[in-house]
Amino acid sequence: MSTLNVKQRGLVLFILVMLLAGCSFGSAAPQKEAESEKAEVVIESDTALAGEPAAPAGLVTADEARSETITLAATPSPAVESPAPAMMATVIMREGEAEMATSGETTASTIAMPQQTSPLRAGEVDDNAQWDDYLLYRRNYQGLPVHDRDVSERYVIEVKDGQGHPVLGATVRVLANGQDIYEARTYANGQVLFHPLALNLPLDQVDRFQVEVEKDNLSEEFTLSRIHSQVSTSLSEHWTVTLDTRTQADRLNLDVLFLVDATGSMADEIAKIQSTIFDVSARIDSLPGQPEVRYGMVTYRDRGDAFVTQTYEFTPDVQEFSQKLSGVYADGGGDTPESLNEALHEAVNGVEWRGGETVQLIFLVADAPPHLDYPQDYDYAVEMDNAARRGIKIFPIASSGLDDQGEYVFRQLAQYTQGRFIFLTYAGPTNGGAPGDETTHHVDDYSVENLDDLLVRLVQEELAYQNPRLVQAQ
Repeated sequence: MSTLNVKQRGLVLFILVMLLAGCSFGSAAPQKEAESEKAEVVIESDTALAGEPAAPAGLVTADEARSETITLAATPSPAVESPAPAMMATVIMREGEAEMATSGETTASTIAMPQQTSPLRAGEVDDNAQWDDYLLYRRNYQGLPVHDRDVSERYVIEVKDGQGHPVLGATVRVLANGQDIYEARTYANGQVLFHPLALNLPLDQVDRFQVEVEKDNLSEEFTLSRIHSQVSTSLSEHWTVTLDTRTQADRLNLDVLFLVDATGSMADEIAKIQSTIFDVSARIDSLPGQPEVRYGMVTYRDRGDAFVTQTYEFTPDVQEFSQKLSGVYADGGGDTPESLNEALHEAVNGVEWRGGETVQLIFLVADAPPHLDYPQDYDYAVEMDNAARRGIKIFPIASSGLDDQGEYVFRQLAQYTQGRFIFLTYAGPTNGGAPGDETTHHVDDYSVENLDDLLVRLVQEELAYQNPRLVQAQ
């Protein structure tokens, strides 16, 4: 047998690496974009097996009983098969050289990393700003059942300080006949939303509500007269209350949590989403004013998968967060709905949010609605109520394939917590394929931009409510 010279060995190595890359394309292993010549790529066999079905998420609490529970008979879709385990191989690139170790042998050669893909494009709508359009969308919805909350009667309660600036983190309580019926914490814009009909309480004979606003040992009260359709054509009103305090912070606190669907149907987009989140987190970290930022993450799949939720606690270290993010890969799922109910509960309650003088945001990235047919499950409609109670704003990001039921649920989450409904856009009418400016969702009057630019802009807007001089346009 002849001995291969150095060039021949290099050629063989190159071919082998390309074959391995081809075999693992679309597999569970994440592919991190190369940002420079110094990078490390590890291609490992996926030996994780689907675990036993997850234990019940927990009984519905008394608060949860307020939500209308509708059992959904989910329409099954073909199961997503896990890819075959790839051959164990390690490729390490340093300054243009590649070393590959297989079966105990090490050989050197040079390979090229994949080119960066086109950036994701996305649109967004603010259903609270386009209120009449949103109510019309709700009335015309004919999709699968959801856990609905009637938000058609809406009161915007805004809290300002003595200088007219929005107050972050004020507690707003609403009472009817002396009984507490609702509580929420103001967002960065100083607002909370109150929807009496969403509470499923006997309020037919209630003509007014008492509102208490409190922060830092300061409090104000006022009486909110209720809207009646026979005397008003609009079932939305804006009320403003002033607390005699100064709130313009010299340093801004920001907690950002990414809630990511990591099931098999996300395989085509998970690497792109990772690249986007890498970029967004780095750009947020370098915003003018240097906000005190922490990043957290909850990934989720479905009952019967290797896990239902995985929680990554908040960290101020963007590099540490990036390392956690790079380990996320898509697998499992099977049917269309996923365990979003449990995941949202974990995102709101399972991590240490700072609260108080902190802007708190969840970016939900998913392509499927929640399972509504699981016994002893959490309820996304209750969790969005809990998010509002804690001053956490939710920005759902709809990936390709999200159906009408998923759109309705995502828009509920965004509207109720004053977030925005964000949706990836594509080049063709099928809502899939290459990034573009088209969508099949039921939205009008939306703008489109690169997803990373959109997310950074939304974060800047939230911070600018508290101190515009600390957040300059990029």
